[in-house]
Amino acid sequence: MTGYHGFALVACNDDFVVLNKAPGVGMHDEDGIPGLVSLARQQLQMMLFPVHRLDKVTSGLVLLARHAAANSALSQLFAQRQVSKTYMALAYGKPRKKQGWVKGDMERGRRGSWMLTRQLENPAITWFDSVGLGEGLRLYRVLPHTGKTHQIRVALKSLGTPIVGDTLYGAPPGDRVYLHAAALAFPFADQRWQFSLLPDQGTLYHHPQLAAAWAELQAPAIG
Repeated sequence: MTGYHGFALVACNDDFVVLNKAPGVGMHDEDGIPGLVSLARQQLQMMLFPVHRLDKVTSGLVLLARHAAANSALSQLFAQRQVSKTYMALAYGKPRKKQGWVKGDMERGRRGSWMLTRQLENPAITWFDSVGLGEGLRLYRVLPHTGKTHQIRVALKSLGTPIVGDTLYGAPPGDRVYLHAAALAFPFADQRWQFSLLPDQGTLYHHPQLAAAWAELQAPAIG
């Protein structure tokens, strides 16, 4: 994996690249600060198309297409929910349940936040499981089945356990928001592609039990 400013290059072929986005890097330019797409285009010297997005606070795997045809095909896979996405999160406290579904419509809240409601007209759908790491810290494996803004952050907030560092959703400040896109899997060009990557930024992500606990959660996913 080759490191660049704001990201690392995980994989590259004629159709797409997979990057490891650093936390705190937006997807697009904002207030004169280049986002991930601009940074990757400049440093890799490629024309790249964003196929999906991560929140600015989230680190991890991002897929970018290298040409218009690949962009169209890969975007269709996301739209048709043929892409499996797995996220790693850390939170303190005891959740309302240790695994299962979180479902509900999302409505705008204050200061750019979102809220989960009881309605199911156009719901955000999230499956998760979790394991304790000791001293009140818990590791979550999260599989979003829809792609709503802030979906995972809102789901963990609804469990009573906002993600560590996610002050927008009620957590105390930290050295980062502990949400990482850890795995991507999708069919493309007659092949099944799978990428996985543990996070490398954030003090708590260096917890001595984290790797073993994450491996413990790698049972076959629902869905």
